[in-house]
Amino acid sequence: MPSQSHTVTRVEVRTGIPYDEFVTALEKAAPPLDRGVYERIEETGGTWDDVRAAMAKNAPHHLVVYFRLNGTQALKVAGHPTRSMEYLIGNHVIAESMFRHDPRALLYAPLRVLVHTDEAGDAVFTMHRPSDEMGSLGIPEVTKVGEELDRHVIELLRVCGVDASADFA
Repeated sequence: MPSQSHTVTRVEVRTGIPYDEFVTALEKAAPPLDRGVYERIEETGGTWDDVRAAMAKNAPHHLVVYFRLNGTQALKVAGHPTRSMEYLIGNHVIAESMFRHDPRALLYAPLRVLVHTDEAGDAVFTMHRPSDEMGSLGIPEVTKVGEELDRHVIELLRVCGVDASADFA
């Protein structure tokens, strides 16, 4: 396919929750991926149903953290007072439901999320709206999964104490 541009909505949710408190809640609601479980499934000849069951257990709110980059630590020596944490958040069972239609969906999965402080020290949750990213591929089945991811992120934020439904509209 030729190169093409697409438009996405950057969602910024001002949580009103102190940064440390929000990061703790987010990491509890979307726990780290338990890589050992999936390695054991592969090593023992497990099935995709085993992976589905393990992900359902690992991701109580549909999403896990695959990677975390502490921007505060990386940039504080430069004198920046803003605290930040960047995440790759997703669910490879959900990703597979898009990959089967178009492998380019993995350009947008897992989801890239930034949490940073505002001027009051509260957390701001920022990401590109998943339905826009997935919808850019022009495949209805993939767009539908992107819309499902919008709802999963809204639920994740609700669990953290934030109503973000209007931010994703």
